[in-house]
Amino acid sequence: MKPEPQSEQELLERAWQIAGMSYQQLAEEANMIVPPDLKKDKGWVGQLLEWHLGATAGSKPQQDFENLGIELKSIPISYSGKPLETTFVCVAPLTGVHGLTWENSHVRNKLSRVLWVPVEGEREIPLAERRVGSPLIWSPSQEEEDQLKADWEELMEFIVLGKVSQITAKHGEVLQLRPKAANGRVLTEAYGSNGKPIRTLPRGFYLRTQFTANILQNHYA
Repeated sequence: MKPEPQSEQELLERAWQIAGMSYQQLAEEANMIVPPDLKKDKGWVGQLLEWHLGATAGSKPQQDFENLGIELKSIPISYSGKPLETTFVCVAPLTGVHGLTWENSHVRNKLSRVLWVPVEGEREIPLAERRVGSPLIWSPSQEEEDQLKADWEELMEFIVLGKVSQITAKHGEVLQLRPKAANGRVLTEAYGSNGKPIRTLPRGFYLRTQFTANILQNHYA
């Protein structure tokens, strides 16, 4: 893995250096093998980018570039430049949430400064041939932060009240809460509406595609 970048500028320069390159080219340099597809290797693209950019956090809750306070997010896009899927932010806390505020939440921490790396995501392009796009560094505007905060508070209220099972993908304007598990057998502890512990699927916070599409559009327009 490349050494950790020492500044935001150095990180952005590295991201520009790999823009336009294919996964095959990047994998060869990193001594990695390109999988046939991403069905069993969902995090592979992120790992490839982390290697080239020098990210150190891995799957820990802090930002990928902790010293710089920057999170790395790859974003698969269509031929027209629109995001093809929602963006995972972080795992949602289902216990110990009393007293948690937006200001000290993982979601806000992760999204305070983000290096977005668009990547080709159309399924018909073989994985090895897909290329990395032009990077951008983003922090939420006041309006975006207000939207995120409102959704986070609404979703967390469900969790606090023991109504996690009532949350659907329709809740949240820009941020949604969805099951986040490799399979239906992975369960975690939460609380039911009667205050007693229950077992449920882990949940994750995801950014809706319309929100990330606006980020890209505002930057590249």
